[in-house]
Amino acid sequence: MKYTFSQRLAHFFHVVSNIRPIVWIGLYVCITPIFALIYWGLPDGQFRIPDNEATGYGSWLYYSIVTITTLGFGDYTPAQGAAQAVTAVEVMCGLIFLGLFLNAVGSMKSEIDVESEIEKQKQLHLGMEHDKLLKSVPMVLHSLNTFLAFCYAVTTPADKRKGEDARYNPDFTFNDLSDMFQPSGLPFDRTRLPAVERLLHSASQSSLLLDSLQQRIDLTLWPVLLEDCFSFVANCQMFSNTDAMFRNSGQFAFADPSSDEQTAEDNLAKKLKEWKSEEGASPDSDLQSVAELESFIKDNARIAISIETELTKLAMKTDGTE
Repeated sequence: MKYTFSQRLAHFFHVVSNIRPIVWIGLYVCITPIFALIYWGLPDGQFRIPDNEATGYGSWLYYSIVTITTLGFGDYTPAQGAAQAVTAVEVMCGLIFLGLFLNAVGSMKSEIDVESEIEKQKQLHLGMEHDKLLKSVPMVLHSLNTFLAFCYAVTTPADKRKGEDARYNPDFTFNDLSDMFQPSGLPFDRTRLPAVERLLHSASQSSLLLDSLQQRIDLTLWPVLLEDCFSFVANCQMFSNTDAMFRNSGQFAFADPSSDEQTAEDNLAKKLKEWKSEEGASPDSDLQSVAELESFIKDNARIAISIETELTKLAMKTDGTE
């Protein structure tokens, strides 16, 4: 691709403008002693030198400084062609380097101004998104706390549940799921529905809330929180098939506890209590779906706790209590 002269010139000035000012001022300073060496090497007849004035390197360094700064005191003056040519070149170099230095300073100032404005916009954006996130914190924490409470109910045998201290235990065993078809027994749950059904419903509600949070708020500002929300929603979506199996299979049907249709649930509860090894939950086993539920609970409960921790930290920073 061929470039026009104006395009090449524009590209040249673009490149030159991006060179740091320290480079140009360094060149400006460095050429001064170099030209002094050239003057020192020229015959004395090339210059008009005042009587009894020195002609050592120090004198020519003085002349070089006076020349490049365009002061021109007139005590040392070029008289012949070579001295005049070198002097003219040094003056031009000084003016060019000084001009490029000032241009680089202006370019750097513009760059600093742009970066400052970008940072200002970033901080403004962060503040707006932070305010929106804080408004959503109570609702999200309530939803996740409810989910964790049902995780506790499903993973704790009915005779060990303490309604007032429903603290989820991440180290629960497969046998602990044996009473998941019993009502949760939680103080706020008065439905008498099986704990596992309430858990799946709570997981679905939390997933919808976190998905909405990702759409309404720029969570890229909080990468850990974004990753956790995405993982929670993705886990719920991947578990949807197993969820449907729990809801629709005759073996796992959520029958009314007062009815006589409890055989499938009672048989499953018995198998869970008698379960001894991982072979009991192999793909060909009746317990495979329960094993998937166990994995789902452990993964999403861990993520829910992480989200709670991150949101609590953000809220504490805002309140100044951290």
